[in-house]
Amino acid sequence: MSSVERVVLGVGLLLVLSGLVHLGVFAVDGGPWYGPVSWRKPVTFGVSFGATLIAVTWVTSYLRVSPRLRALLLAVFAVDCVVEVGGITLQAWRRVPSHLDMETPFDTAVSMTLAVGGGVLVVLLTVFALASFRQRPTGPAGMDLAVRSGFAILLVGLASGAAMIARGVVLTRTGHQEAAYHSTAPLKPLHGVSLHAVLVLPVLAWLLSRTSWSEPVRRRIVTAAIGCYVVAVVGAGVWAVFTY
Repeated sequence: MSSVERVVLGVGLLLVLSGLVHLGVFAVDGGPWYGPVSWRKPVTFGVSFGATLIAVTWVTSYLRVSPRLRALLLAVFAVDCVVEVGGITLQAWRRVPSHLDMETPFDTAVSMTLAVGGGVLVVLLTVFALASFRQRPTGPAGMDLAVRSGFAILLVGLASGAAMIARGVVLTRTGHQEAAYHSTAPLKPLHGVSLHAVLVLPVLAWLLSRTSWSEPVRRRIVTAAIGCYVVAVVGAGVWAVFTY
């Protein structure tokens, strides 16, 4: 394991720890769990970004990309994750919304920084996704399917996140601030489910590699799991369409 990988994994663990710490803050301080201003955001974003950073660091070790390029992309990804979670956590402590908040110049700067950071995430993860399809990933039976499907579904999650931000910004700019905050709700299940396929599916393939089952059997199980995950994503997408 390279020094960059160790640092990035450490950052991922710290982000997860930050989310768990804020879960404790919520338990002590209370307040609403849902809504644009709540402790839910530093909790869920800390744990989610940390877990995704760790997952991507591990999963990209199966990709056929140059070590130097991978290290650079992972380093930028880690910095971006820190910026995203840091901005969200800062606004939670200030008791103001982290996204779509244009009330003051400072809040606007934070919101725009988070939006730009989201764009950087899309670019970085798209590069990894393309690399997974350009050359077959290495690893045990079914890992290639798990990695490719994980990244493909992850892109759906990123697209849904971009759609939430875009719709919210339009509503905010046209003077519908409260509507902007509530407009993201229908897409949140799709966004949440899609983001973690890149962790769940490769972990399944790795766990199966520890069994005595034959490679064809393990590959079929991974394929079935991918199908189930796609059904869940489609279901979340249909729910979003009918609740918008």
